[in-house]
Amino acid sequence: MKICVAQTRPIKGDIQSNIENHKKLIDLAAANGADIVIFPELSLTGYEPALAKVLATNQSDRRFDDFQKIADASQITIGVGVPTRSGALPCISMVIFQPSQARQTYSKQYLHADEEPFFSSGPSATGLMGDKTNIALAICYELSVPKHAQKAFANGADVYVASVAKSARGVEQAVKRLAEIAQTYSVPVFMSNCIGPSDDFESAGKTSVWNREGLLIGQLNETNEGVLIFDMDTQQVIEEVM
Repeated sequence: MKICVAQTRPIKGDIQSNIENHKKLIDLAAANGADIVIFPELSLTGYEPALAKVLATNQSDRRFDDFQKIADASQITIGVGVPTRSGALPCISMVIFQPSQARQTYSKQYLHADEEPFFSSGPSATGLMGDKTNIALAICYELSVPKHAQKAFANGADVYVASVAKSARGVEQAVKRLAEIAQTYSVPVFMSNCIGPSDDFESAGKTSVWNREGLLIGQLNETNEGVLIFDMDTQQVIEEVM
């Protein structure tokens, strides 16, 4: 299995333009044989809490139909970040498109205090996907909550993938924590981050992958969009930037 994490530069609030850009990165991932590609937190809108309620949608949004068509045609699983409607406040979610399967949504269960005025916590869920390989999904702040990883691996996760929107300081902290998760649970760990303006900070990229020993074996830079692909069988890493 080849697992890919993408690094994007979202256009603030422009879902359609971001969809088109996602499709280019998915094509790049598929051309390199990826079986799954995961995008950063709120990748389709940018990390913009103040806009999330207006931009919120759901997994059935017809604008997302192309993702399902690509998943079916290329036999690739795609995870995109988007706010989803949920009561008074939206959730920070990842909509997942799998070949010839119904769409699924994983919503962030653990919110940072700064997010609580804008978002609701998602429902309790395992956050696992995959057939032979169980991939645990984490959305940004969740990676720093020990209970999240503990639950994921208690439920049989083989891989841990964090979808984030982080500044340079946030990346520095996340890199340490994700290396620790890889080493503690002896699994490959991934981080998908964005670049460019996000809310009141600049996202710092450095989308990364760690091996089972917790060693950083691949990392994109802080300026280019691109994909980082790890082959679970050969342990090889492919880096492609746009």
